Amino acid sequence: MSNVKGPDVALEKEQALEEMVNLYQHTLLKMCYLHLKDRALAEDAVQETFLKAYRSMDSFRQESSIKTWLIKIALNTCRDMNRSGWLRFMDRKYTPDMLPEASIPFEEKDEELVLAVMQLPIKLREVMLLHYYQDLSTVEISHLLGLAQSSVSGRLKRGREKLRTLLERREPHA
Repeated sequence: MSNVKGPDVALEKEQALEEMVNLYQHTLLKMCYLHLKDRALAEDAVQETFLKAYRSMDSFRQESSIKTWLIKIALNTCRDMNRSGWLRFMDRKYTPDMLPEASIPFEEKDEELVLAVMQLPIKLREVMLLHYYQDLSTVEISHLLGLAQSSVSGRLKRGREKLRTLLERREPHA
């Protein structure tokens, strides 16, 4: 009978989930939006992320932080959604107005940067978002994405170069 879980364990799990949602829902929503380029899909991805986290909470080995674990689940969820057949036929053009609400207001130059980041290929966009937006180290990103640390560093370098090129092509505002 040692496998039977009482109400205390279920309550602890629910409280842990509630705490995760309160701490990370906005962060995950922004990241998923930048990955999927659609607010409704991003909201679905975040909800699915928390459902998956709740289901596998007992198997969380604490080899990384909860934030890193949730980001990995969210990225995998976004990848799965991008691979689904019907998603290829959706028009997913984006504008700054469609971005989830920022905790601090964006300046015009920040909006340009976000739009430029969204134009990066997905492999470069992922590492740029994780490094600069989620403040993860190259070591954490390498574990999260299952890449060598040198690959992460290379993608960061290529991402910065591509961003520089994209931003230089834009005409300066009058």
